[in-house]
Amino acid sequence: MKRLKMVVPKGRLYPRVIKLLNDAGLGVEHDDRVYLPRVAHPGVEAKIMKPQNIPKLIELGAHDVGFAGLDWIVETRAEVREILDLGFNPVRVVAAAPRALDGRALRRRKILVASEYENLSKNFLEKRGYDYVFLRTFGATEVFPPGDADMIIDNVSTGRTLEGHGLRTVARLLSSTTRFIAHPAALGDRRKRERIEELAMLFRAVLDAQDRVMLEMNVPEERLDAIVKSLPCMKSPTVAPLHGRLGFAVKIAVRREEVARLIPRLKKMGASDILEYTFEKVVL
Repeated sequence: MKRLKMVVPKGRLYPRVIKLLNDAGLGVEHDDRVYLPRVAHPGVEAKIMKPQNIPKLIELGAHDVGFAGLDWIVETRAEVREILDLGFNPVRVVAAAPRALDGRALRRRKILVASEYENLSKNFLEKRGYDYVFLRTFGATEVFPPGDADMIIDNVSTGRTLEGHGLRTVARLLSSTTRFIAHPAALGDRRKRERIEELAMLFRAVLDAQDRVMLEMNVPEERLDAIVKSLPCMKSPTVAPLHGRLGFAVKIAVRREEVARLIPRLKKMGASDILEYTFEKVVL
């Protein structure tokens, strides 16, 4: 069987995606200067490309699978299949303008709108009835207003960059995260589909492991029922008797954000020798 052709985004997303691949066991070399990285997994080959190009390349069948933000999937109008929302790099695509320009000022005349997102921008501006001239940017879009643009359409994570440039949000166009996507024909190939599904399972296991920790504790026999009933866990805690009938060892997998309130409560209920440790993968 031919190897599954995977495309990995260069730039800001690269470290997160490479870590995910390596945590999943694919063994990808970590060097974004190499456009054809070595992959230890015998069923996968990889290429590094700019994220803006990835959705369309996958639609065209140049690659079987890859990683791209929803913003660029929508912007390029790529017909791809989303396999998994990874949650990486959450951003909002927004329209923003200088604080001095209110809504009426933006509609009284033809405005200059700057953005990397041509399709998203024109769709928004035409639906809202703006009279505009569009200027395609190639990064650093936030520096265009007020002298070189009346409005920008850009992605933001916190909004602090916009505020620092004296801009206010006019509208939100889209919320975006990184997706694991596939060429539709690859999913029509049984062997490729199986490999894609296996990768998705491993990625999900890595992501679930990041959200959970294992708690292990010793519990006196007389407190076992009360403590077990109070425990949040994926299914049911693991309980094993301690040597010498000195109580029970209890293990549970819990969400990381629950630990701060859970450990003090368990201590008060009689648990002792409480250990916390992390997972590599959690396969649900």
